[in-house]
Amino acid sequence: MTATPASLPDVDAFTRPYWDAAAEGRLLLRHCTACDRPHHYPREFCPHCWSEAVEWRPASGLAVLYTWSVVHRNDLPPFGERVPYVAAVVDLAEGPRMMTEIVDCPESALRIGMDLDVAFRAEGDVQVPVFTPRRSR
Repeated sequence: MTATPASLPDVDAFTRPYWDAAAEGRLLLRHCTACDRPHHYPREFCPHCWSEAVEWRPASGLAVLYTWSVVHRNDLPPFGERVPYVAAVVDLAEGPRMMTEIVDCPESALRIGMDLDVAFRAEGDVQVPVFTPRRSR
């Protein structure tokens, strides 16, 4: 395994399906077939019942904003070039919470509970899930 810059995820055999799906514009979650609950971040076991009977399943890409913070200073590359940016925690429609970034939304429009859609931003060789205000469906 080779080291990656701090801004890039480590892609290994376990997480490859997640990053391959993201490259296609799809969000995956781990789902426990023993207790029938999804979870995020990806783990090889269920954090609810500790079963190893987990699999990748597609997520809807829908979420609501749980909380956020506008970052005005970050000295770590490449984040310093992006300030200000919105670091956020979202509640995915499937249940798990996810740390992410809100993009294409003015700070003044952010609201707890606002509807969001997943989008993907290129970071090196991977596509990273970020969220935008929900568009009409």
